[in-house]
Amino acid sequence: MPGALDLAGIFVFAVSGALAAVQKRLDVVGMVVLAEITALGGGILRDVVIGAVPPAAFTSVGYVLVPLLATAIVFFWHPQVTRIMPTVMLFDAAGLGLFCVTGAIKALDYHLSPLHAVLLGVITAVGGGILRDMMSGQIPSVLYDRQLYALPSLVGATVATLLWQEGLHGASVSAGAALLAFGLRVAAMRWNWRTPRARGVRD
Repeated sequence: MPGALDLAGIFVFAVSGALAAVQKRLDVVGMVVLAEITALGGGILRDVVIGAVPPAAFTSVGYVLVPLLATAIVFFWHPQVTRIMPTVMLFDAAGLGLFCVTGAIKALDYHLSPLHAVLLGVITAVGGGILRDMMSGQIPSVLYDRQLYALPSLVGATVATLLWQEGLHGASVSAGAALLAFGLRVAAMRWNWRTPRARGVRD
């Protein structure tokens, strides 16, 4: 099941990366680059920290082909997208929800501590997005759109870790934790929740 969640997260993160390239008016090569970086960056960071060498992205053809498929979809779809930025953020939130869970689960599969699992869940979720923003010329931070970003992934990874520690390993459990992180991220965007440092900062 973590493999399926991982691929789903890769797909939606790749869509957000390709859409970010559209927003920056990059060509199709730029779309592919941002899609691949966004989709695989966090997972590669996670695998390097865990010690999984080579990272899964370099050993599975699917991990490379899925971002290419996502790019192709965006390439033919984006002329009909009238509100690029909200669409980018929606897919970004979905990727965050999925990746914070898969990062935590993979760490537990490698018999790391629950604390390490939570931290790797956050790294997996935010790593690709930060790399995407760096490549697209934005100044990144953990809260790189000045709204809550790391917190939803922290909550999702924590819930997934606690449930797996209790022996609840079902697909519905993992999907529920991912949905929780996704919902928190969407709520942060919808109601403009910010950290104290970010309040009063113009978008």
